[in-house]
Amino acid sequence: MFKEISEEIRKTISNYSKEDQIVFNNKIININQDNFNEIVPNYNKTIAFVDGGQAEIISTGNFCLSFIRIFAQVFQDAGRSQISGMPETQNVSEHNQKLKSYKKEFYLFTKAKYQNEDLVYESKIFGDKNIDENDLLISSNDSTIKSGIERAPINKVVNIARRFAELNLAAEIDAEIIILDGTLEPSYNHEEKYLTNLDNNVAALAKSSSLFTSSGNSPVVLLNKLQPGKWSYFVDGKTYFVKLHEKSKHVFRYEGKKEYLSFLVENCNDALFLGYPYGLIFVDRMARVSNSEKNSLKMKFLLNKENKEVVDYLTTSNAHEILDNLG
Repeated sequence: MFKEISEEIRKTISNYSKEDQIVFNNKIININQDNFNEIVPNYNKTIAFVDGGQAEIISTGNFCLSFIRIFAQVFQDAGRSQISGMPETQNVSEHNQKLKSYKKEFYLFTKAKYQNEDLVYESKIFGDKNIDENDLLISSNDSTIKSGIERAPINKVVNIARRFAELNLAAEIDAEIIILDGTLEPSYNHEEKYLTNLDNNVAALAKSSSLFTSSGNSPVVLLNKLQPGKWSYFVDGKTYFVKLHEKSKHVFRYEGKKEYLSFLVENCNDALFLGYPYGLIFVDRMARVSNSEKNSLKMKFLLNKENKEVVDYLTTSNAHEILDNLG
């Protein structure tokens, strides 16, 4: 069976056309060798990186409690050229001076209620309230959070809150360049409000891309075969595909000013993830909510004698968790 599956995959890959086109925002864009540009390193800018983490503490069909942490770190890039004997790949943290860090933490409590003959999700924030709770009021049938024909689960709201909080923190940071994990395109209602508050020194780098070519191929794989070195490939507007280290196999989607890439590449020499900015690795680690921290927060609530009734609601939605633990 696996042999047949492998043959089918190889056949699919071999049928991709070398003369291909990128499909972007419902437009067909021809692949043009002239759209490639070498990225030449530049130095001595303050660069801030922003990311968020989240954990679901309590979730039932009708309410959800989550914990969200947003973290940002400003670095001063010393520049590889200023450090004698620095190898081609190294621990980038050794030559990135940490300046100021930013952290926002809050609990998000979301409940379901009927409003105007519709089931909506309403949220309340406890902690660093840096976003408007009214922007999180959303219909369970909203197309931006539901998948298929069923209502969106209530825990989808936490993704919206985290995204808005990341954007809002980025607007507060004092740095010459600010890099977000993700894109600068709106996906949710009210997101445009937070995007328009950003200065033009904000850019975004997405680890994954859902874009396709007209033959169904991945433009990331195709472009990587067409051009060696470290480069940017112009797609449309402020969107580029970028390869940030010549020995990396990774190509990312970038949105922002093209000139910022020259300052970003020297942050991408860390052997931990060659070709990916060390700053984004660092803030991901600082924002991430570990399983042990999540369990500690959950126990803090469940062991409170006043919360006995909450346990009854949890038994209505933890069947998957029970099955997972059986393994």
